[in-house]
Amino acid sequence: MTETVLVTGGAGYIGSHTALALLEAGHRVVVIDNLINSRPGALAEVEDLTGHPIVFVEGDATDEKLVEHTIRENAVTAVIHMAALKAVGESVEKPLDYYGNNLESAIATLAAMRTCDVWKFVFSSSATVYGDPESNPIPETAAIGAASPYGRTKEMIEMIIEDVAASDDRWQITSLRYFNPIGAHESGRIAESPIGKPNNLMPMVMDVAAGRREKVLVYGNDWPTIDGTGVRDYIHVMDLVEGHVAALEQMTDGSGYQVFNLGQGRGTSVLELIAAVEEATGFAINYEIVGRRAGDIAECVADPRLANEQLGWKTRRTTADACRDSWNSQ
Repeated sequence: MTETVLVTGGAGYIGSHTALALLEAGHRVVVIDNLINSRPGALAEVEDLTGHPIVFVEGDATDEKLVEHTIRENAVTAVIHMAALKAVGESVEKPLDYYGNNLESAIATLAAMRTCDVWKFVFSSSATVYGDPESNPIPETAAIGAASPYGRTKEMIEMIIEDVAASDDRWQITSLRYFNPIGAHESGRIAESPIGKPNNLMPMVMDVAAGRREKVLVYGNDWPTIDGTGVRDYIHVMDLVEGHVAALEQMTDGSGYQVFNLGQGRGTSVLELIAAVEEATGFAINYEIVGRRAGDIAECVADPRLANEQLGWKTRRTTADACRDSWNSQ
């Protein structure tokens, strides 16, 4: 079934790749984005790559009336909600900004959907909801307890949408807990391109490889991991967004509320990722070990079996592929 999908935050890194995957799967795409941390040029590239148009609305998903108007105007049938502030470190410094923006945008979007009789909702959640896990890999049944304000906003929104789903059996809601997206579309034409100072590891490493930055700061080498640096489950962004298409297409009447991890199911340390980028680029990456960062944890690796089994989805690309595609995008 062809859907008309509203992607809030759809001009961003993951949003633009999601728009591409949706269009390639035969769906129509509408985007709302305030362009605080994204560029509308990414959507023009997606249109060019796919040969299909995107309806773009510049605005904020916290504006319920704008979301409602956009849904009605474009006969939207499903929503993928990605609009959020998303840096763990910044959330520790600016918790009110994060709680205000992230919760308000989710609530406004859900309220607009209800008003417009639209019931399919995919939420861009995060592995940060698990906090510092008791063990790895982490199943969806693991205890929840985010370690940062950013993670807590995702945790709170999951609680809200679970209650919303229980309130009316017309709702079909899926939370996708992302692990660590990296990489770019194989064309190199859309990629992670943060406004201002990057907060994520891969764009920092790419900046060093491209000569835009002197060194990468590695936050701690005394974690209880393979080499003392933080271990994360890095997932290629194209695998991640294909998980969104699978989640949307799997929805059926009465499916209620579902939660899935999206990750490779294997961990890579910071130093291992740096080495993989060196292999992909042929350049040595200068780095400096500094103190641990507030809100960080030692290790976070997905158990993706539920998504493998129930969504028919699994990762098809490696960390090496992600490093190659990130470098290609430079």
